[in-house]
Amino acid sequence: MPNKKQKIVIVGGPPAAGKTAVISQLIGLLKDGGVVAAVCKIDCLKTRDDEIYRALGVAAAAGLSKDICPDHFLAVNLEEIALWGERRNADILIIETAGLCHRCAPATKNTIAVCVLDCVQSIRVPDKVGPVLTNCDIAVITKGDMVSQAETEVFWQSVRLLNQNAEIVEVNGATGAGAQYLKIAIDARQSAAGVVGDELRHDMPSAICSYCVGERRIGNIFQQGVVTKMEFSE
Repeated sequence: MPNKKQKIVIVGGPPAAGKTAVISQLIGLLKDGGVVAAVCKIDCLKTRDDEIYRALGVAAAAGLSKDICPDHFLAVNLEEIALWGERRNADILIIETAGLCHRCAPATKNTIAVCVLDCVQSIRVPDKVGPVLTNCDIAVITKGDMVSQAETEVFWQSVRLLNQNAEIVEVNGATGAGAQYLKIAIDARQSAAGVVGDELRHDMPSAICSYCVGERRIGNIFQQGVVTKMEFSE
């Protein structure tokens, strides 16, 4: 049976937004409070982030999705990941998933969904992220110290327009400033025990075409399965 004490937090967001740095700062606060944490990193081809987490003194695992979407990979493996966290007697299981197309919302309805956004990349980033932001419980904004206060406020407003229900916190991944507010936000939320029968917050994209199964040739005669074509206005 699942460990009823285990809280599951799924952290998503664009690549290089600072997800690992934010989680590392959160782990320090959790350990100071006597909370047993475990972290699982889902990436595509290669990762050493699990080593970073182990160096912080917590149980860590890594999964590589390789030829498939990391969010699909997470959905397929979520039950096993949750059981792994249970075996580690974790009070909180944090799952960090790689950010790719942003079409998915990797979190489920009964887990706590966190979206990490880097406000340095572009003021238009929130509009491009999709369900991982619009369906999250907590939006974390990083690198706010690298832009003006006015730019940060505009970024916050962009996030708020896309998700009116999310709690927004700003965290400095390098110094840890603001991480205590993320911990408070997570502490205030509960996740249901177990993940079997839980539901994704958003459907996965259709991705069954010739190229999914190894086709490399370009052209209509080589394309089968789910194929969506552009429409051009002449």
